[in-house]
Amino acid sequence: MVVVIGNYAERSVMAKDKEFSRLLAENLNHQIYQRFTLPTVLGFGKVQLKNKAQYERLDQIIDYTVHGFKILKLRIYDLKGRVSYAEDESLLGNQVLEPNDMHSALEGKTTYLVQNTSRSWWSYLKLKLPPQSYVLKTTFPLRTEQSLSPAHQGVIIGVLQFTQDITADYEKIRSFQVMITLVILISAMTLFVLLYMIIRRADRLIAERIQEKERLERELHQNEKLASMGRMLASIAHEIRNPLGIIQSSAELLAKRSAQANDVGHRLAQAIFDESRRLSRTVNDFLDYARPKEPKMAPVSLSGIIGQAREFLSHELQKNEIEINVDVPESAVVNGDKDLLYRTIYNLLSNSCQAMSGPGRIRVFWDEAEHKLVMDDQGPGFEPDMNDKYVEPFFTTKDTGTGLGLAIVSTIITNHGATMHLGKNPEGGGRVEIVFPRKT
Repeated sequence: MVVVIGNYAERSVMAKDKEFSRLLAENLNHQIYQRFTLPTVLGFGKVQLKNKAQYERLDQIIDYTVHGFKILKLRIYDLKGRVSYAEDESLLGNQVLEPNDMHSALEGKTTYLVQNTSRSWWSYLKLKLPPQSYVLKTTFPLRTEQSLSPAHQGVIIGVLQFTQDITADYEKIRSFQVMITLVILISAMTLFVLLYMIIRRADRLIAERIQEKERLERELHQNEKLASMGRMLASIAHEIRNPLGIIQSSAELLAKRSAQANDVGHRLAQAIFDESRRLSRTVNDFLDYARPKEPKMAPVSLSGIIGQAREFLSHELQKNEIEINVDVPESAVVNGDKDLLYRTIYNLLSNSCQAMSGPGRIRVFWDEAEHKLVMDDQGPGFEPDMNDKYVEPFFTTKDTGTGLGLAIVSTIITNHGATMHLGKNPEGGGRVEIVFPRKT
């Protein structure tokens, strides 16, 4: 593109320079013939430039005609190709015109030749050129004055050859080529940046869509698998729950009656009660996951349900020497189902206790700026690359349990329009963040 535009500009400028040279040559032809040739023939009988008066007369006419046109050299040759006129009189009759130029002139043709006088390759990189770096040599047939008829041309009586300094025009061409190059480079770089940004954005959108598609496919397969499993577990759990409730209540009654005896019968009754209660929680987990309840939305005080969950876990907390520090103000109110949120808080606190498995501290606080509830414990924490696994049904890192706790919690939180983040506490331990939607 740069070469094409540059060459076009150069051809246009050269055409202008050649046209100007042609007009100048025609004017010289006219001035020489009218003001020198005719008067000289009439006055002297013939033209003899060795005659000092004739030479000076011709020299004055030529100087007057070409003044201000940057003519470097001007010579007139006779029909034999010898110098008839030159600025340097010592060249008269000696130097011979080049055969090609002479032949073209005798055929009535005007020829042009651009010469680069600066041979250094470095000159091609310069914008400012020294004078006479580029010259245009014009060879023009001198004729007797033409008649008014275009079809009739005068007789060739000699050859006019002159050179002009066209360095200034080439500087303009160089400047134009540099400007075009810069414009094209800047345009290309701008286009490259725009295309790069568009392609990056398209790649990102395609990657996001692929990830979203894969996620939806995983969820679909998971839901299909869990739907059939859930129906089976729900029917089994429903059949187990009623007799299990009878066993639990009977064992509790026997344990209370034999509490004073503290014998083998009492210990067996207490063991049956504890195990039946654990199985009852497991059955309830299955039913809650298989048939999740729709939340009944209402304003809920988080500090209240956290206090209830802590009270219910007091026996386990004392047993494992775990302390729960709560920094949740009464103003921490969210829109949700109180029973389901209680189940969520209870499961998370219970998981923290089981993860610590010994003396430690659990901190629960409310971040009003981000409208989120944060729970920090001193357990091993959650691995970032396993966040999706933690909320999958039946996935657990513990030796005991159903693996439904976090799955149920995740379902409840999602149904409330909230989000849950599992990670590690910067001070060590696990961290759970629940970001609730703000009330509108």
